[in-house]
Amino acid sequence: MDLLTSTPGLARNILFRILSFCVIVFAIRFAYTVTIKGVSCDSGDFCFFPKRIGPGVRDRVIPSTPVSISRAVPLPDVWTTKRYRKALGYYSSIFRDLISEGYLSPNSKSLCIGTLIGEDVEALREIGVKDSIGLAKKASPPLILGGLGAHSQPFDENTFDFEFSGNGVVEQSRNPVQFASEISRMLKPGGFLVVHTKAKDAYSLHSFLNLFNCCRLVKSREMDGLDSSIIREIILRKELEMNSFQNGSRGTKCSIPGYKREIIKKAEPFIEEEPLKPWITLKRNIKNFKYLTSKVDITFKNRYIYIDVGARNYGSSIGNWFKKQYPKQNKSFEIYAIEADQAFHEEYRTKKGVTLLPFAAWVRNETLFFEITRNPGKKFEEKSRGMGRIQQVQSSANYMADIEKIQGFDFAEWLKKEFTESDFIVMKMDVDATEFHLIPRLVETRAICLIDEMFLECHYNRWQRCCPGQRRTKYQKTYSQCLDLLRSLREIGVLVHQWW
Repeated sequence: MDLLTSTPGLARNILFRILSFCVIVFAIRFAYTVTIKGVSCDSGDFCFFPKRIGPGVRDRVIPSTPVSISRAVPLPDVWTTKRYRKALGYYSSIFRDLISEGYLSPNSKSLCIGTLIGEDVEALREIGVKDSIGLAKKASPPLILGGLGAHSQPFDENTFDFEFSGNGVVEQSRNPVQFASEISRMLKPGGFLVVHTKAKDAYSLHSFLNLFNCCRLVKSREMDGLDSSIIREIILRKELEMNSFQNGSRGTKCSIPGYKREIIKKAEPFIEEEPLKPWITLKRNIKNFKYLTSKVDITFKNRYIYIDVGARNYGSSIGNWFKKQYPKQNKSFEIYAIEADQAFHEEYRTKKGVTLLPFAAWVRNETLFFEITRNPGKKFEEKSRGMGRIQQVQSSANYMADIEKIQGFDFAEWLKKEFTESDFIVMKMDVDATEFHLIPRLVETRAICLIDEMFLECHYNRWQRCCPGQRRTKYQKTYSQCLDLLRSLREIGVLVHQWW
């Protein structure tokens, strides 16, 4: 009788324990899914996160593969750290100021680009901008969506009224032009973009603004950063119509901003008096060069280019000067060697990172006769080989000439086709008097506007080493005409140096 009456109670007790165990298992599974797996759930997961998150997410499916989030401490602990609370207060103050100035409102659909742990997104929500989300390389639901750095960002165009970037993601982008284009695409016409950057000078600020050709500069100001360093806050507004300006579509002259004129004013002076030993004097003058990259920050340029026009052999200026001496700010430069003389072509086949253009830089595409000069009596080899020039053959007792048939190409049109004003271009030109043809062509086509810094050897009738008081008859120009050419380049906004 006692056994019969006790059986129902024992069954209930066993059933209760089984149910309790199941609840604990589901609770552990839920906690794991939410805090560790993050972005979205597999079909068997017990999870409340949808597979698509945030305002204006594109129709494409956000991958459901779990994304692991690497953190120094668990997420709840991050939210309670002093650094997080400090950052939250800092961004809240920034956003309140932007609201008071009319660049942000509680109704703005907002995106924080390159957020770290969501402190800027949370700051927006704390001050009442509830429709806010962050974009980072790795997702942290529900405030941060992953995808930053991909070819295209996971939002439709014209989605956001307000975008903010406070962590230097534009500087760190491998392709700043494409990245800026994506930021602009997601912003509504009339919307505001606010960027905190360490743009140090007017040159870098101008380069930054060139990335966002859809937007108008509203304000630029220096302020204290989160780490107490001085940063620059840039406020842009997206115009209702895109800026359709393309290279070469505005007249025939380059636009010279005031900051660029100041840079050129501070450049080293030209050697006004013709040197008696020009090669030695000009070579010594390199110590006076005030390189552009030693004065300004080139971070916001899209590509970094060095073009050696009249390159000769690799060690002539690429290996012995540009790679060793030119200050490159740790940027990786694309190098182009333009050399028509076949004697130097073989060497470049073994040089990595250098693109050889085995043609003559010229004013149009056509076949040319290329004159190579050398001293009589010397064995014809690379070291005794003189500079080539595109001119009629001249007779002289002081040199012999070899004629080669080569292909000339329109150098100005090539520049305009291959590069843009968002690129940083350094050029050395040593073309044996052809500069008096090439420079006017570059100016006429506005291709000269693409060049940031130039090193030009100008060829004129120099004094002969062998015979004091006598000049060489190889060139027709005078030293005075070379100075005029150099001055004209600085006048139109090109930082040019006297090369040798």
